[in-house]
Amino acid sequence: MVTFREAVEARDIDAIAATLAGTVVFRSPVAFRPYEGRAITTAILSGVLRVFEDFRYVRELSGDNGREHALVFETRVGDVRVDGCDFLHLDENGLIDELTVMVRPLSAAQALAEAMAAQFERIKREASAA
Repeated sequence: MVTFREAVEARDIDAIAATLAGTVVFRSPVAFRPYEGRAITTAILSGVLRVFEDFRYVRELSGDNGREHALVFETRVGDVRVDGCDFLHLDENGLIDELTVMVRPLSAAQALAEAMAAQFERIKREASAA
């Protein structure tokens, strides 16, 4: 199985989707409520791939049980540098059932929120088509 990290680094949205449980819960750094389900999570991540530039993971941390992972990344949204982390929890089948993303600094979160807001109509269309 391709890991989430490998799929993201390859910018392969189908491979990313294959790492997600059908019941995945996605927590965005710029939205209050979580998003539930593979279709909306995949569509959001597809939008993220469109707005992140020069993306790279710089560190990977794993919990003792093998089901908790943190992937630290660096990227840009336009001219704004973004530091962030993807927190992953794997279910009993090795699929991601929880994905929480955090970014810093505040200017990065604001730039990301603005860029993703511009993508959101397309994200909703992609999620409903899935």
